[in-house]
Amino acid sequence: MGLGANGRCVIAKGSFDPRPQKGPQIRINHRIRANEVRVIGGDGAMLGVLPLHQAISIAQEQELDLVEVNPKAEPPVCKIMDFGKYKYEEKKKQRDAKKKQSQVEIKEIKLRPKTDDHDLEWKIRDMKRFLGEGDKVKITVRFRGREITHPERAQMVIDRILKELEGLIVIEMSSRLEGKTMGILLAPKGPGAKPATPLKPSKPPEPVPVSAAPSAPEPDR
Repeated sequence: MGLGANGRCVIAKGSFDPRPQKGPQIRINHRIRANEVRVIGGDGAMLGVLPLHQAISIAQEQELDLVEVNPKAEPPVCKIMDFGKYKYEEKKKQRDAKKKQSQVEIKEIKLRPKTDDHDLEWKIRDMKRFLGEGDKVKITVRFRGREITHPERAQMVIDRILKELEGLIVIEMSSRLEGKTMGILLAPKGPGAKPATPLKPSKPPEPVPVSAAPSAPEPDR
């Protein structure tokens, strides 16, 4: 893409055009190019093949538009309708289809085993908002230092959250310990889903000693 002699933008053949591309334009009334068209009335009745000017006159008598619905047919097929209403309904269909195809996001909430009550309440409010918007929530409790030797404290935080969200969620992935984090994945409760219940804390691993002292040698006898 570059500038031509007249200063206008010139796009080389086969190069990418960054400008938004328009879809096929619907021709109506005098924009229809054919001399004769096959006409469908506003009530769905077939009016047959008519000269373009006559078909437009019939549409105008009903205060409607002549809309080309199948330009590839021979002759092109046109329908008498309210074009403004037709465009509104088409846009509404596109919006509805887009809503159905919208992807569900996973919102991550990061916590600590020692997260205080005030911060936890704010986090729970955020979770309720995310779930209400249809998103999933991943809760990650991160351990520091020797906190990893007490995973039951992280499970207590998760259980408290599950109790606060009871009736709003289903558990997609149970809480599990991975490295220095414990995580759980929650989804909004849908029709027919079972209510979420707090999970029982898993058996904590054996405490890891900071350093193992060497055993003293037995005295000579």
